[in-house]
Amino acid sequence: MFRRLQDSPHLLEIAYQAANQMVSTFSSLLRPDSWGESVFIPVEKMSKGAIFDCRMCGQCVLHHTGMTCPMTCPKNLRNGPCGGVLLNGNCEILPDKPCIWVQAWDRSKHMRNYGNDIQQIQAPLNHQLRGTSAWINDQHRQAELTPNGWEN
Repeated sequence: MFRRLQDSPHLLEIAYQAANQMVSTFSSLLRPDSWGESVFIPVEKMSKGAIFDCRMCGQCVLHHTGMTCPMTCPKNLRNGPCGGVLLNGNCEILPDKPCIWVQAWDRSKHMRNYGNDIQQIQAPLNHQLRGTSAWINDQHRQAELTPNGWEN
């Protein structure tokens, strides 16, 4: 039901900016490993799960990928499609489903503020952040989000 919202990436982009501002405002309460995070994680999981099938990787890049979660790719690719996209734009692993990256590319064209971000290469995941809040991590764990030696 809520996943159809992904087809309105500009609306989600506006919601992302509002949510980012809200989290920033309460960043002193929303800290890693705090009671605030323990309360916030279920809310994040429920809301992002319903809309994006969120996998709680702890390093959300939705605004860089056309408001499409790259972790829903069967190969967990964070930087574009594999060489197996079928001619009809579907996934080689799940042939009756569209490739996540084809969707991300198409949706990014409808985003006014972050649409061009799809061309940025994303850093590899820090799997130690799995199950933590991406919102809180964006505010407080920047050093852990980008591996040593990684340049964007």
